[in-house]
Order: sequence, then C-alpha cells, then structure tokens
Amino acid sequence: MTEPADTGGISLDDRLADASGSLSAAERRVAEVVVADRELVAFGTVARIAERAGTSGATVVRFADRLGFSGFRGLQESVRAELSHRLLPAAARIRRPVSNDLVGSLGRSVAASLERTLRHLDPGEVDRAIRLLAGRRRRVFVMGGDAGSGVAHQVSVHLSMLREGVEELVGGAVEVGRTVARSGPDDVLVVIDLPRYDRAVLDVVAWARGRGVRTIAVTDSSLSPVAAGADVVLTVESHDVGPFDSYVSALAMGEVLVAGVAVRAGRSAVDRLDALESVWVDTDALSD
Repeated sequence: MTEPADTGGISLDDRLADASGSLSAAERRVAEVVVADRELVAFGTVARIAERAGTSGATVVRFADRLGFSGFRGLQESVRAELSHRLLPAAARIRRPVSNDLVGSLGRSVAASLERTLRHLDPGEVDRAIRLLAGRRRRVFVMGGDAGSGVAHQVSVHLSMLREGVEELVGGAVEVGRTVARSGPDDVLVVIDLPRYDRAVLDVVAWARGRGVRTIAVTDSSLSPVAAGADVVLTVESHDVGPFDSYVSALAMGEVLVAGVAVRAGRSAVDRLDALESVWVDTDALSD
C-alpha cells in the first residue's frame, strides 16, 4: 500500500513541476525517464532506471525522496496507480460508475483542471511565445500529435486569420518533410502533444530544431519528450473527465496565444480580419 505521505492528493506531474527548479543534472535525467517511460518506473527496478538515466541507484532514490515519496517504492506505487487509471481504454472508462449529477461532476473536474493550468502558467513564457508568434517576418508552423491535432488545427486557423505565413503541418513524413526542409532560424514551430506522445511529432521537432527553427511546446509536463530543448514550454493538464482525456486546458492555452497575437499585431490584424469579412460577405459564404 502507498503511504499517505506518498499520495497527499498531489499528482506526480505537480510534484515534478514543483521540484524541477531544484533538481541536480543527474536528478533531472531521472525525471526525464519518469516522464517519458512511466511503464519502466512502474515495473522496472532502481538499477534499470539508473542505467537509462546514466546515473546511480542512489540518485534515483534521492530523486524519489525529493518529490516527497518515501523512497523509490513510494514513487513506483504512485506511478502504478496513475497508469492503472490512465491506460484504461475508453471502453473500460465508460463502464465506471458516474455521479447522478453528471454535468456538475464533469464541470467541476474541467474547471479545476483549467484553473490549475492557468494558475501555474509562467507569464514570462507566455509573453515569449506570443512575441515569437507575432513576429511578422517569421513563418509559423503548427503541428499536433494524435491527441492534440484538433487543438493544433484550431490554433492554426485562428492564427492564419490574424497574420500571414501560418501553415499547419499535416500528412505523412514525406509531405511534412518537404515543408520542414524549407524552414529556417527565422521561423517558429508550435507543437501540441499530450500523452501518449506521438513519435512522428518528436521526429519533426528534431528536424526543425536541427534547422534552427524556434519551438513552442504545449504539453502536459516541462519534462515531456516534446519539451526537451524547446525555446518555450507551456504546460497544461490533460486528465480524463469521462471516457476520454479532456483537451479543454490545451484549447484554452491556444486561445491565450491567439488572443495575445491579436493584441500585439494590432492594426494589421484588424485590417486582415476586415478583408476576410469582406470576402465572406461578397461571396455569401456564411449564414448569420
């Protein structure tokens, strides 16, 4: 059984976020293993984790203690409990008992997740992201993993309504590769990727970084694979509120970025929206 001190109502991601600034280089490598490979932590040994992180077993134990767990066993039990919940397929989640007040219960869960996301935001990081996205000489590429593709599409559409040079990266490796091949240090890539992380997205991020492209990562942890080496990391919660994970916080983050770009773009964004509206009216494209 996990001891009370090891749960305390604080999620592992929150513990990692709180401790990230005080971790040694070796402990940070352990943290990266914990974020990237929960299964290894849940079912592996101290020695295997130490080997993966390129450090000692003692460092793994110290890392667990630093997060507030009673040694490695406490960390391992916490990860196992999290996995047993996260890895439930939708078909199993939908069979769980639900509150009689379904709307109220889910509403409170979503509201709490959104509140925690916004409360933990670093205003400086948000401002850096907005400045990158508002730079008129920069091309902006937007890409989402399987879990973040819907949010990525919406962010791409809204940004393209405010400024030129916005392109959503979709399709296979060949198609995306053609676009990445013409990117450079003056460009920026927004990546929205949540568990379970999409290998294809990580490959694209690596290609783009190799070409000097500035990267903005919207993900669930500052230690997630997509955050490694990013110029800006914006973390959001993605816990489930029903059969599927909720992307409300990720969408809210996208809305924050879009709103910020609109403010910084100022008159040019107004003129662009006016031009779009004029075309829609002239072509009777929309029905009021």
